[in-house]
Amino acid sequence: MLKNQLIKFILIGALNTIFGYSLYALFIYIGINYFFAIFFSTILGVLFNFRTIGKFVFENDDYRLLTKFVLAYSVTFIINVSIVTFMRGKGYDDYSSGFFAIIISSVLSFALTKYLVFKK
Repeated sequence: MLKNQLIKFILIGALNTIFGYSLYALFIYIGINYFFAIFFSTILGVLFNFRTIGKFVFENDDYRLLTKFVLAYSVTFIINVSIVTFMRGKGYDDYSSGFFAIIISSVLSFALTKYLVFKK
């Protein structure tokens, strides 16, 4: 079961990552500060991700779990901002910093959603 969920999470996660990173890159492109670009893309991503991850990965789209999902994504938001801030301090640009942060946040997101949000 874990293997199937992980494969589904990776596939749906790829879609969610494209969605979230596209928003982040768009916000950076139009001149929004990286912190707010992450913030706004996270908020929009949470709504999109809750539906796709809940329904297609964990087969549970009970909206009563949305609060836990938001809390899990709040943790990933903090990690994401920390990674981007660190990498910017090392001279990386906002685009590559954001891309790298999303990879790490995705792994954390799977663990949080599986074991804290959609646990059986």
